[in-house]
Amino acid sequence: MLQDSFGRVATDLRVSLTDRCNLRCTYCMPPEGLEWLPKPELLTAAEIARLVAIGVERLGITEVRYTGGEPLLRRELTEIVTRTAALRPRPQISLTTNGIGLARLAGPLKDAGLDRVNVSLDTLDAGVFVRLAHRDRLPDVLAGLEGAAAAGLLPVKINAVLMRGVNEHEAVPLLSWCLERDYELRFIEQMPLDAQHGWSRADMVTADEILGMLSREFDLTPADPGERGSAPAELFLIDGGPARVGVIGSVTRPFCGACDRVRLTADGQVRNCLFATEESDLRGAMRAGATDDELAERWRVAVRRKRAGHGIDDPSFLQPARPMSAIGG
Repeated sequence: MLQDSFGRVATDLRVSLTDRCNLRCTYCMPPEGLEWLPKPELLTAAEIARLVAIGVERLGITEVRYTGGEPLLRRELTEIVTRTAALRPRPQISLTTNGIGLARLAGPLKDAGLDRVNVSLDTLDAGVFVRLAHRDRLPDVLAGLEGAAAAGLLPVKINAVLMRGVNEHEAVPLLSWCLERDYELRFIEQMPLDAQHGWSRADMVTADEILGMLSREFDLTPADPGERGSAPAELFLIDGGPARVGVIGSVTRPFCGACDRVRLTADGQVRNCLFATEESDLRGAMRAGATDDELAERWRVAVRRKRAGHGIDDPSFLQPARPMSAIGG
């Protein structure tokens, strides 16, 4: 198992397939973009498949989520999903995406073995979308959501980040819109993971504020109180259910004590936390001829060093050098 020194066991693997993205969301990167990783530094599809297989078959990984950057930009994505679905025991396979291109790829990905998707959608206003993402692609995202639902990638989940003075007024409209379409909405507190290091706690719309806005329009009751486990989202029944909404308070309501996630970057580094300042290199060892057993042990050692929490509220907290696009969500 991938067990850390606090007894937590990692069973949820997040794999970044690329650091590239076709949007420039302000909470992630500057409008001009970033310098992408050189292609030779990226894991090949075969290397990704090998490391995922080690995680599943030797280390107890039960869920694999592919992320980016934007994972739909990875040409071998369908092949990677197919190889993951062939593993035994078969893990749950999901994808976090901005939805651009999903209308075309949802069917092939479902056929390859993808179970479900999380799509980022912060606004329903085309003008606000351009302000946030610096690209006029809202229709493509909406089409991607429709394609995912039509392909049976259910439940279709939506991730939304609210920013003060930008889109916080859309909390209720976003939820109403999702309810009409049977999408499951998750609001996520803005985290200090932007490349510009411009994050400010004052600009972050907190989980308490989000719940306050929603409660003025909907009756919210905790879903399965006390049984959240390792799930990042606190779930609430809407007007008695069965529809639900989630709030992920990564900053103000951290869930580090039950964290079961481990991350693999697009260039083959193990990260124990989005906010980790240390990484453990699997790519170098793999390319130097390490066996599967040796790679598995390196991975175990890396996870044993996982810290107790992200420490955002600690005065010594340092934002990680890598932005979200290079870490994977």
